[in-house]
Order: sequence, then structure tokens, then C-alpha cells
Amino acid sequence: MDLVASCWAFVYVGERGSFTLGAAAARIPQSVASRRIAALEKYLGAPLFDRSARQVALTPFGRDMLPAAEQLVRLAEVLEHDAETARRSPFRLAVPDICGTRELADLVADARTHGIRLDPHPATPAHRLERARSRQVRAALVAVPNGEGSWAVPLGLAGAGERRTGPLHLETLRAGRGSARRIRVRIQPEDDVPHLRDRLTRLGDAVGLQPNQVGVAASLVDATADVLDAGDLLLCSPAQAEELGLGWRPIGELPIARGYDLTAGLRDDAQRLLAPLHDAIGRCLGVEEVPV
Repeated sequence: MDLVASCWAFVYVGERGSFTLGAAAARIPQSVASRRIAALEKYLGAPLFDRSARQVALTPFGRDMLPAAEQLVRLAEVLEHDAETARRSPFRLAVPDICGTRELADLVADARTHGIRLDPHPATPAHRLERARSRQVRAALVAVPNGEGSWAVPLGLAGAGERRTGPLHLETLRAGRGSARRIRVRIQPEDDVPHLRDRLTRLGDAVGLQPNQVGVAASLVDATADVLDAGDLLLCSPAQAEELGLGWRPIGELPIARGYDLTAGLRDDAQRLLAPLHDAIGRCLGVEEVPV
């Protein structure tokens, strides 16, 4: 027995004193209303209506039960309304602020086909993690060491001018004697996390680069400006290099990659995104084949 549906029929018939009028108000056939009320009477263990007279009348037991049935119906209406509101509410997801507009739009469109109203919130790695912890967002794409997450994005060094192929070794960036020019490696804020920044800094020290020759830029724009204006190199993904019109090469001494994982306050929220949107999120992050 559907208790809520039976209470609906009981309330409509009880308030109108007629099976015909009650069923019409409930927009169900009279026979359905009669069956539901009969099932409710069996469930409650006593008749709700006196059917001996021409006009249907509530029994004393029915009058006692009507307020509770009305309350149950109102609660069911509230539940349905809240469920509809929850289904329509946006799913806030903290994403890297380097994700392109088109890639984010593709992700949002893909999510809609799975009944998810995705609301991306671009932010830096630290801010994404903080927003997830403070529940400002329902989920976040957080930076993790390569191999510990669901996605990996290869990184290399990109520069302006003539494009070359093959790995680029950091040791070739050592300044010669008497040379005032030092090519710097610029780390953008998205990669300003210990498992990337510290590894690259230690490698620079190991191959003999000068202090501060490997450093974090204030923004991706500043880092790219240094590449275009001063001939520096940008630590970035192949997708970013292509977007910026730069030539990308892997680092010869150190295969390095961004790792990403999805964290959420509720496990169901994480699975709700991962199952249908894993590949779409990967494309948004820049997961792709490494150019030869």
C-alpha cells in the first residue's frame, strides 16, 4: 500500500464528503479512490467512513484520523518541493583557474546531459582546498602528487621563438662565464604546490642553476609576459602551451606532471561526478597525449 497516496484520497474525500467529488479533486478515478481508502482502513484497522447513508460521512475514528492524514499529506508536499529544489540547485565545483572558458562550457554542457547543474568556481590550489574544507563548494578538484589522483597532466617547459622538439634539460640553462643573461624557469600559481615547486627547485640546484633562476610568478599572465618579453621558460602543460602559442618540450632530467583528485563533503557527491564526467573533467584539466 502507498500510504501517502491513500492518505491523499482519504483527505480529499473526507473534506468533501463525497467519493465522487473527492476523487475528482484528487484527479484520480473514483474506483481508485475507493480502493486506496479501503486499503488504508485495512492498514489502520477500522472504517474511516460510514457508507450506509446516501452521503458519505466520517466515522468517529475517521474524524480522529483526518488531522494526522492532513499533516502527512502536507509533509509529503513539502518533501516533494524540497526534492525538486535540491534537484535544481547548482552543484558548486571548485576548478583550477587555468581551465579555459570553452573547456568549462563543454564540461557544464556534458554535466547537463546527466542531470547535473554544474556551477564551476575557478580558484588557485590553496583556495580550492579551503573552499572544499569550509563547504563553500560541494566538491573540488585538488592538487595531489602525480599517481595519487584520478587525473595526471604532463608538464614541461614552453618558450617563445623557434620551436624545437625533444626534451629540454635544465642543465643547459646554466649561465656561461661573464654572461649577464639568465633564462629563468617561471612557475605559475597553479603549480605552486610543494610536490611540484620543490622538486623543480631542487633539480635546479642540483644541475647548477643560479639562486632564483627557478621561481614562482605572481600570475600566469606575468609568467607568460616574462616568456614573451625576456625569453624565459614557462612550466606548463602541452594544452596551455598551445593556447598561448608557445613551443612545449618535456624536461629531460625530470618527468613531472600535475596530479588532480576530486574531493567532496559527501562520497555520493564525488561518485556522482566521477562516474559520468571523468573524461570531460580530464579534458578540462588538459589531460592529453604528450607531443613527440
